[in-house]
Amino acid sequence: MHIRDLPHPDPGVPDVRTGSAFLRWLCGQQLGGQLKALAWGLVNVGGIAASPLPVGLAVQAVVDRDAGRLVLAGGLVLVLGALIALGGMMLHRAAVTNWITAVARMQQLLARKTTELGSAMTRRVAAGEIVAVSTGDLEKIGWFVEALSRFAASAVAAAGISVALVLYRPELGVLVAVGVPVMALAVLPLLPRATRRADAQREKAGQATELASDTVAGLRVLRGIGGEELFLGRYRSASQDVREAAVRSARMWSLISAVQVLLPGLLLIAVVWYGTRLALDGTLAVGDLVTVYGAVTFLLFPLRHFEEIAQAYSFARPSAKRTARVLAQSRPADDRAPGRTPTPTGDLHDPVSGLTAPAGRLTAVVCGDPDSAGRLAERLGGHPPQHEDDGGDGPGPMSTVLGGTPLDDLPRDTARAAVLVQDKDPMLLSGTLGELLDVPASGRVDATAALAAAQCGDVLTALAQASADDSGDPMRTHITERGRSLSGGQRQRLALARSLVTDPEVLVLDEPTSAVDAHTEARIADGLRELRTGRTTVVLTSSPLLLDRAERVVLLQEGKAVAEATHRELLHTHPAYRAIVTRATDPEPAMSAGHRTEETA
Repeated sequence: MHIRDLPHPDPGVPDVRTGSAFLRWLCGQQLGGQLKALAWGLVNVGGIAASPLPVGLAVQAVVDRDAGRLVLAGGLVLVLGALIALGGMMLHRAAVTNWITAVARMQQLLARKTTELGSAMTRRVAAGEIVAVSTGDLEKIGWFVEALSRFAASAVAAAGISVALVLYRPELGVLVAVGVPVMALAVLPLLPRATRRADAQREKAGQATELASDTVAGLRVLRGIGGEELFLGRYRSASQDVREAAVRSARMWSLISAVQVLLPGLLLIAVVWYGTRLALDGTLAVGDLVTVYGAVTFLLFPLRHFEEIAQAYSFARPSAKRTARVLAQSRPADDRAPGRTPTPTGDLHDPVSGLTAPAGRLTAVVCGDPDSAGRLAERLGGHPPQHEDDGGDGPGPMSTVLGGTPLDDLPRDTARAAVLVQDKDPMLLSGTLGELLDVPASGRVDATAALAAAQCGDVLTALAQASADDSGDPMRTHITERGRSLSGGQRQRLALARSLVTDPEVLVLDEPTSAVDAHTEARIADGLRELRTGRTTVVLTSSPLLLDRAERVVLLQEGKAVAEATHRELLHTHPAYRAIVTRATDPEPAMSAGHRTEETA
C-alpha cells in the first residue's frame, strides 16, 4: 500500500486477545509491504555482505600483479556500490511506508472504537491511558513494524554469509558458523530482565501521563481549592519514578550493547589470529584472508539489527498490550436490524424511572443526584442497556420507549436520529463555526435561528473580531480544539445552538445553562421553548428560570419519578422539590420560607 492511498478503506478486525496476537495481526495485514521491504533489504544487505569479495580479489590481484583481475574487482565494487545505494534507499522508503501505514491503521481502529463507545470509552479506560496509546504507544509499535524487515534481511544475510564461508574456506568458515549463533543467542538470557525493566518504565510513564492529564483537566478546580502544589508534588514524584525506571532500563540495554560489541570482537580476533597462522603456513592466500576478515566484520552489521529488533519488541509488546486492551472494549451485541426505518413519534417513556415526556412539550426533570441525571440522559438517548460499572456484562435496564416503540428495537442510526442527547460537558471539535454547525439536520431550523435562541450574539461578535481574514464573518472564524479559546458559557451556548440546528424529534439537554448568568439563562429558556414548539424536549436541570418556562416538571428521587406538576405548583406543595431548587439544606425551613414568600406576595 502506498502512503497516498491512506486512510485504509477498511482497517480490519484486530486480534486483541493479547499484545503479541495484536502485533502478529498487524504485521499480517501488511504482509505485502513487509515482503517488499525484505526484498530491498536483501539487495542492500547482500551488497554490503558481498563487498569483501572484490576487496579480497583486488588485494590478491596486487599480490599476483594481475591487472585484469584488478579491473574486474574495481568493476564489482562499482556494481555493488550502486546496489547498496539503491537497496538502502528503497529499503528505507518501504520500511517507513510500513511504519506510517501501520500507525494509520491503528489510528483508524482507535477512532472507530472511540466512535463506537462514545462517552463510555473514558469510563472504562483512563483518559491518560488513551492519550498514551494514541501517541507514544503507536510510535513504538510502528518502530517494531519498521525494524522487522531490516532484521529479517540481516538474519537471512548473516545465515547466507556463514554458509558461504563454510563452502569458501572450511577452515575459517566452521569457526564463523559456530560463533555467529553464539553471538546472536548470547543476549537472550538478558532480554527478559531488560523487557521487565522496559515494562516497568512504560507503566510508570503511563501513570505519570494519566496524572498530568487529570491535573490539566481539573486545573481550574485545583486553583479554586489551592491544590496546585499538592498535585505538582505528586507529578514531580511520579516523574522521578519514571526517570529512575528509565535509567535502570538503559543500564540493561547498555549491557546488551556491550555484549554485542565484545563477542563479535572476540570472534574477529580469533578469525584474524587463526587466518594469519594459515596464511603463514601457506594454506590460505592473503586475498582469501582479507575476504574472510571482511565477511566477519560485516557480521557486526546484522548483529546490530538483532539488538534493535529485541529492543523494539520489548517496547512494542507492552504498548501493543495497552492498545489491544483499548480496542477490546465493546458495547453489548446490537442485534437490531441495520438500516433506517421511519422515525417514531409520540411520548418518550423511561420504564426504569417512570418518567414520561409528552410529545411536543417541554418537560423539565429535577434530580437531586447529578450522576442519576447523567444515567437518565443516557437511557433516554437509547444507549445500550448497561450500567457503567458492570462492564457490559449481565442484563441491563429496560429500554426507553418512544411512541410505543422501544429504542432497542430500532436500528441504531434511527434511534440516534430520533433522540439527541447533549450531556453536561459537550465537545466542540476544532474548525470554523460554520463547520461546527454543519451537522445532520431536519432543515426546519437554520443556524441563524439556533444561534439567536441560544443567545450567541456576543459569541458571534467575539468570533467576528477574531476572524483570520478581513471579512469579519464569524462563521469562517476558526475555533480551537475543544473550544479552548472560548469561555465555558460561550462553549455551552454554541453546543446548544448545534443541538438546536439538528432539530431531532426528541432533544435531551443535561444542564444546558449551568455556565451562563441568570439574565442570559432566562432568554435562553424563552428561546428554547419558542424554537422547540411542537417538538419533544427534556431538560435535566435545577435552575428555577428553566423550570418556570417548562410546561411540566418531574421530580426524581432515588432514580424514580415521585411528583409532576408545574414548577410553581411543586414549589408550593413539595418540600423536597423546594429544597433542591432553592439549594436549601433542610426541606422544612425551605418550606417555611416558601410560605412566608407566598404570604408576603
